[in-house]
Amino acid sequence: MKKIVLLIFFLGLLGRQGMTAGDPRLCVDPRVDSLIDRMTLSEKISQMMHVSPAIPRLGIPAYNWWNECLHGVGRSGDRVTVFPQAIGLAATFNPEALEQTAGMIADEARAIYNRAKGTPDEGRQYKGLTFWTPNVNIFRDPRWGRGQETYGEDPWLTGRMGSAMVRGLQGGDPRYLKTSACAKHYAVHSGPEPDRHEFDARVSDYDLWDTYLPAFRTLVCEAGVSGVMCAYNRYEGQPCCGSDKLMRLILTYEWGFEGYVTSDCWGISDFHKYHGTHPDAATAAADAVLHGTDLECGNDYASLVAAVERGLITEEQIDLSLRRLFMIRFRLGQFEPAGRVPYDTISGAVISSPEHRAQALEMARQSMVLLRNEGVLPLRAERVGTVALLGPNADNGTTQLGNYNGIPVENVTLRMALEREPGLRVIYYPATGFTGPLADGPGIEEVLEGIAEADAVIFAGGISPLLEGEAGDAGNDDIKGFLGGDRSRIELPAVQTEWMKRLRELGKPLVFVNMSGSAVAFPWEAEHVDAVIQAWYGGQETGTALADILFGRYNPSGRLPVTFYRSTDDLPDFRDYRMEGRTYRYFDGEVLYPFGYGLSYNRYVYSALRLPGAVEVGDSVRVSVEVRNRGRRGGEEVVQLYVSRRGMVSGRMPICSLAGVRRVWLEPGERRMVSFAVAPEQLGGVDERGNRVVVSGRVRIWVGGRMPNARPERFGDEPLAGELVLTGDRLLFDHAGNPIETDHRK
Repeated sequence: MKKIVLLIFFLGLLGRQGMTAGDPRLCVDPRVDSLIDRMTLSEKISQMMHVSPAIPRLGIPAYNWWNECLHGVGRSGDRVTVFPQAIGLAATFNPEALEQTAGMIADEARAIYNRAKGTPDEGRQYKGLTFWTPNVNIFRDPRWGRGQETYGEDPWLTGRMGSAMVRGLQGGDPRYLKTSACAKHYAVHSGPEPDRHEFDARVSDYDLWDTYLPAFRTLVCEAGVSGVMCAYNRYEGQPCCGSDKLMRLILTYEWGFEGYVTSDCWGISDFHKYHGTHPDAATAAADAVLHGTDLECGNDYASLVAAVERGLITEEQIDLSLRRLFMIRFRLGQFEPAGRVPYDTISGAVISSPEHRAQALEMARQSMVLLRNEGVLPLRAERVGTVALLGPNADNGTTQLGNYNGIPVENVTLRMALEREPGLRVIYYPATGFTGPLADGPGIEEVLEGIAEADAVIFAGGISPLLEGEAGDAGNDDIKGFLGGDRSRIELPAVQTEWMKRLRELGKPLVFVNMSGSAVAFPWEAEHVDAVIQAWYGGQETGTALADILFGRYNPSGRLPVTFYRSTDDLPDFRDYRMEGRTYRYFDGEVLYPFGYGLSYNRYVYSALRLPGAVEVGDSVRVSVEVRNRGRRGGEEVVQLYVSRRGMVSGRMPICSLAGVRRVWLEPGERRMVSFAVAPEQLGGVDERGNRVVVSGRVRIWVGGRMPNARPERFGDEPLAGELVLTGDRLLFDHAGNPIETDHRK
């Protein structure tokens, strides 16, 4: 403990070391240093807030650091491509496709930035290249309204998808960034939204390193993310942007992060206004900078002039943060002559191009999860000439765009898509609001009479990003079940279930399409409607993708990145950040639908699981399985590998953990061997001090189309199971993921 205290003290004195970037003519570092040397203190501080004014005498253009691209360039005012919300992207279980998508988003961002240069738009918000994406917080509780912005509840999948987003956004040039990605919100941050400015999250070292930090570590240590955003809340009594442990010890020392850190917006003000940890803005600003928060989204950093005068911080310490900020701007090519940066030639032609719109459709298709199908899907044109379409999301363009979104050229709702189906008659009624009856319109009896001629009924319901989302942007505290952007209940609003009960009485095929950014509990629908599709907030091509699935032009392949619980009663206290009883890794009750679950129009059969009987601790493991398509159409199967040491070694362990994903296309009747390489650290666990260790003993491995331990009579064949034995010395990994110790303790 004494060593850690001394280490934190010296890190606070020294600050974080800057990056280096090579240049055949002149290294970036001297140019940055020269620029900073010529700036006054006031000029320096002006560049440490998200609205950074121009300094004409030094050739520094105005710049706004605050830009968004969660699932497409957000809020720019341009007609851009809007892909599915992040939680829907996670449901693809397809990092490769996400990286391609992110590259397209970055192309559109560059085009917008290039077009703004030399115009009044230059330096304006949402026209820049520093994007505060991705959100890699763990979606630990479905009540959190911003969970829709994440990649779900699993740390490994979140790390893989987040890394794909980073690589796509930042590009592959060795010198220049296409755009700058930012991992947020660091750390231990996932609601409640109304309390985020004053909440103190407290977790064990086990949960910190087993659940809350792995994705951030992956993005920093493996993906090379260039930015990190520290969270609003406190962690163990200190604001995250001023945390000794998170900022100095872990991010700086253990992970060696060399990019820039920004506060969440007006998060530094929380130090003295809500957390009460600092007496005033000057003290808060100085402490945040000393902890490595280089940029403030807000304006409290204006008080740094006073902080220097009061001796709370030195100008040299401010220079360290400024250097990191200008390193990012130089890597983005903002000070290079026109044409030198390879991304300067990206033009407006890429924005909402046919290629990008096709990718939006493909990602929407891959994201949608078929949860139930009692033989009614796909709909057959020869049997279904008239469809009744009802529900609050049947023709709701706002819902499907999610939050932090852009505006597309065309936003295709389900109603629009169905009305374009050749020879199909659509009878449409909104029927009901999300949580209560419509203020006007026909009553239920009139609607039932109006759809009497329909051959099938589709009810598109769920919730909306206007009800769940970020505090201040979503939520209606007057509506039962919703509070400050979060949900207090996860059940589908009762009015929608009552409508579907009446529709069920018609005796017609009934399909429920649920749009939401999180898990919704609908136990009645799960037992009584003929088919259920989880459509998330699917972006601009939501309607087209749904129509393709409904009529069999696309074989559904999405998988749940979160557990669908049966009831709110299954959830622990929302404010409790302990992981006991949360997510598929620690919840052992009966679920509505398990993590990793999703149906197809085919049946895929697994056989011939192969893994070694024994390996040495520290060796990777090759696992293979044969997958066969027993269906009549081609389709993609999402092959998943899980590991577990619960009950095989002492200490806390997850029930099981995802350790590999492969998407494979199989033609009818085709067989294919699918292989995985399981890394040594995936065969171990985290001890109570937060160290990842691998010890000798038995490891259980499953491979299949979903997680293990879910009832096969409801969810299909149990994944194939095998066991291997680890032999040899104990292996310890440091917090950056490097092996550091072996010994002979068994």
